[in-house]
Amino acid sequence: MTADPPDPAALGTTLRPAGVGITSHPAGAGANLAPGAAGASPDLRPIDATELAHLQRWQGRTEVRSDMLHAAPVRGLSATLDRADPDPVPGSVLPPLWHWLYFLPQSRHSEIGPDGHPRRGGFLPPVPLPRRMWAGGRLHWQAGNPLRVGDAVERRSCIASVSHKTGRIGDLLFVLLRHELHNAAGLALTEEHDIVYRSAARPGDPQPAPQAAPAGAAWQREVLPDEVLLFRYSALTFNGHRIHYDRRYANAVEGYPGLIVHGPLIATLLLDLLRREMPEARLARFEFRAVRPAFDLNPLRLNGQPEADGGGADGDGSRRVSRDGSRRINLWAQDHEGWLTMQGLATLT
Repeated sequence: MTADPPDPAALGTTLRPAGVGITSHPAGAGANLAPGAAGASPDLRPIDATELAHLQRWQGRTEVRSDMLHAAPVRGLSATLDRADPDPVPGSVLPPLWHWLYFLPQSRHSEIGPDGHPRRGGFLPPVPLPRRMWAGGRLHWQAGNPLRVGDAVERRSCIASVSHKTGRIGDLLFVLLRHELHNAAGLALTEEHDIVYRSAARPGDPQPAPQAAPAGAAWQREVLPDEVLLFRYSALTFNGHRIHYDRRYANAVEGYPGLIVHGPLIATLLLDLLRREMPEARLARFEFRAVRPAFDLNPLRLNGQPEADGGGADGDGSRRVSRDGSRRINLWAQDHEGWLTMQGLATLT
């Protein structure tokens, strides 16, 4: 994800409620799916009824992977996000979304395409469309069982659905992944992950109208996602996709004005804003949707606004509660022109 925004006409413009007991995440790590034409090596067949039926044979396919939540990636991401966190030790609670540092795809170098991405195949269906993106996701953390540094974790993944639409810009193929992460105490995290595959860009294709970001956020933070930040995040997530660090490739081959900011990095920065403003908050659910690509050329503004839903509040609204006792925080990112790049909703316990 991160380079090409989903077509709002095809994907919808509202956030779905987070599902309980379901998970999803990319076949490797949350940080590793991005659109790319060159390295994916699709054969560009149209998605007709026969092709769709073939791809839908992947529905229900499962995969189980195990990983140890070592401290080194946590230290690395903390430094990358410019945080002065205590050194992680066994038992330290893993911050939300930092599980994307684990279960990374580690394809052999001979299996990498010209865009730096692994060639298609394996667990995910071999979709014959050249551009793919991580369009959004929904996560649910089990109360009382956080993931911790030192945990041995098993991730159980399933391809929940494969569906097709024809949009204004051609074929759109949707793959819904579900993941469950289990530690020694049982289920800790469930996730849904939306992958969208699109036709190649063509001259004259209609472009989705940009969406203005909301105004009047209670919290704001500006981050410059320069090439060093993007490279370090790519390294932490073993993401070889060249649109994040190879400017010549991003400009000349993919046609982008700058390096693409990883969608998972933006989502992580949004929850990092919440942690900075409410360090004691405990997250129950988070859902997010990619709206528009962000580039390294200009600052990215992160915003947060506690939801005013009829509950009591303190001075800045941060203690507003919903009828079920939870608190909800609207989070969003915008580019230097004020256009919305990512929208999220965090629900606190």
